[in-house]
Amino acid sequence: MLIINNNPQFLVLLSIFYIFCNSCHAPKDQVVNENMKTNIQLITLDPGHFHAALVQKNRHSGLDNTVHIYAPEGNDLKLHLNRIEAFNERANNPTDWNSILYTGDDYFEKMLEHRKGNVVVLAGNNRKKTAYIFKAVNAGLNVLSDKPMAINMQDFDLLRNAFEIAKKNDVLLYDIMTERFEITSILQRAFMQNKIVFGDLEKGTIGNPAVVKESVHHFFKYVSGNTLTRPPWYFDVLQQGEGIVDVTTHLIDLVQWQCFPEILIDYEKDIHINKPKRWPTILSFSQFKDVTKMESFPDYLEKDILKDSLLKVFCNGEINYQIKGVHTKVSVIWNYRAPDGAGDTHFSTIQGTKAKLVIRQGEAQNYKPILYIEPNINDVTFEELLKDEFVEIEKKFPGIILKENKNGWEVVVPEKYSVGHEAHFSQVMEKYIEYLTEGNMPDWEVPNMIAKYYTTTKALELAKNNNATTVD
Repeated sequence: MLIINNNPQFLVLLSIFYIFCNSCHAPKDQVVNENMKTNIQLITLDPGHFHAALVQKNRHSGLDNTVHIYAPEGNDLKLHLNRIEAFNERANNPTDWNSILYTGDDYFEKMLEHRKGNVVVLAGNNRKKTAYIFKAVNAGLNVLSDKPMAINMQDFDLLRNAFEIAKKNDVLLYDIMTERFEITSILQRAFMQNKIVFGDLEKGTIGNPAVVKESVHHFFKYVSGNTLTRPPWYFDVLQQGEGIVDVTTHLIDLVQWQCFPEILIDYEKDIHINKPKRWPTILSFSQFKDVTKMESFPDYLEKDILKDSLLKVFCNGEINYQIKGVHTKVSVIWNYRAPDGAGDTHFSTIQGTKAKLVIRQGEAQNYKPILYIEPNINDVTFEELLKDEFVEIEKKFPGIILKENKNGWEVVVPEKYSVGHEAHFSQVMEKYIEYLTEGNMPDWEVPNMIAKYYTTTKALELAKNNNATTVD
């Protein structure tokens, strides 16, 4: 039976052992990427987060409709199966997934032994996730993982070694970065690459970062039209991870993807963390019950319970850091429930020498993300240049238009581009299938994933230290 030991020395020794074994011989039945062109078979491992189902919201060419699920019995598995069944039974564009279950206590060992697929999908308890990833790639299985793939520095070391093993075994380890497919983020990236409009990326300062990304999330929310039931362990930062290593993963990925497109990030040279911090959200028991359907707090949350049955969850975090010399700040805030008509929100600003590109998603925007172009000097010359360059960008995104306002211009986007967060999981799956079919990923993807998880996990380590100072 697999025993996952969370002792840091154990994890490091485990990784060294597997790397040594892997260098001696290739694993049996190693995945051959040529087979991916016609036969991609998913294995869902221990699904505990609704993202595990969302990658199956739509069917994809070349993807087998039979999915083997290996998981322990429990409510997490029941909720996952209910979501898959809802996709199969919906009136519009129903799917035809055939789920085959294995629920024995040895589910992980049996997954490796049975080898009923060639891509492991991971979205669940993050305390287990890095070890799952490590052993799966060592067994010659591709992995598509929800974020975060690491929630502390010990996990980061194991993950870094997992990428080395994946490369040796010719398998692809990839995380689900849905925000790359949000239209305002895509357009912000496109305008940023236009030097005539944007200029050069400013360096900024600690007090005035050149790049700022803020995300507000909510525990109570709707998914596929239904109230989301969250597992109780989601509120235990030892299992889910703190906010500073969770949602910030998306924000840091966007910083790298937008500001340094297709450029390799070396975390040892290019990342310098300045001022990370963390703070809790306080939930009442009734709020906890509403989103988990639990009648009491589980024992593992006793450490986080304050007087009057209030639950303290360290789900908020901020990282002030430099990436390739550019001062950047990312932050995430979790509230219980959004205002009526609202949902999770995103704010982003990127400062160029000629203009600032800002995404706002507040009440003034009806809680929908909108991109603004705000020139540093508002003159006729800039307006003429912007309109000339906009013609070329509009060719790539037909239908977008410029709308002038007091600070510059709003980029008006047709509704057809606003497909929604859930649809982005299908877009990620399409991209991953493309990589699998080609047998590789762009050279920058892996080092940039490693840099991303170094940034989050090192920031957490520093934030938990009251005397956190600049780290080079």
